[in-house]
Amino acid sequence: MSDDPVPLASLSLTHVHYDPSDPISYLCAFLALVPQGLCVMYATLIWSTREIEIALLFAGQLACEAINFALKRLIKEERPRRMNGKGYGMPSSHAQFVAYFAVSITLFLLLRHQPPSPRIRRRNHTPMSLLERAAWSVVVVGMAAAVAWSRIYLNYHTEKQVLVGCAAGTVSALGWFVITAIVRRSGWLAWGLETPIAKFFRIRDLVVEEDLCQAGWEKWDDKMTALKAKKKHK
Repeated sequence: MSDDPVPLASLSLTHVHYDPSDPISYLCAFLALVPQGLCVMYATLIWSTREIEIALLFAGQLACEAINFALKRLIKEERPRRMNGKGYGMPSSHAQFVAYFAVSITLFLLLRHQPPSPRIRRRNHTPMSLLERAAWSVVVVGMAAAVAWSRIYLNYHTEKQVLVGCAAGTVSALGWFVITAIVRRSGWLAWGLETPIAKFFRIRDLVVEEDLCQAGWEKWDDKMTALKAKKKHK
């Protein structure tokens, strides 16, 4: 048996190179973990809300990643010379990931999400106005831009690789939005939600017309109202 130690490997999924003497580089290292954080968010929301729209959004995100995987192996462009990453660099997978997410959220908030008018106050809950939804869209796009820029700052990608990644993510989001719109209008989504497996997992399609917190809040408000009424009659 050899006495030579087995070389250790690094889990590159969360391994980020940065300059410890540079505060901006340190911040960029955390921005590089945003895609992983979004995947955790996807899984959490899908499991907790059972909303089909979120599941569709995640399915499109995975398809976008598959496209990035194929493009990198088709283009085969190396990373910057002083590169801090393995594999090909064109297009940037981080930039493509967050661009898809930001554009998809913007399309949902501004076009697909149709909540009741903010003038209609339901159970101490006021739906977001169009201006509020636009503001949140700007925040998400800003976050995506920061993540994309961080890949250049950390020297993982060139400017062109990041821009192409953003373009690929944007096109993927637009294409997936059109596909899901067709699935909705054709009735296939409604049919799928009526299948036994969808009912078994309690899949629903409410977020298009109401905020995620609304149904849970109304149930809680009903419970507290009933509890207060019960105390008054004692």
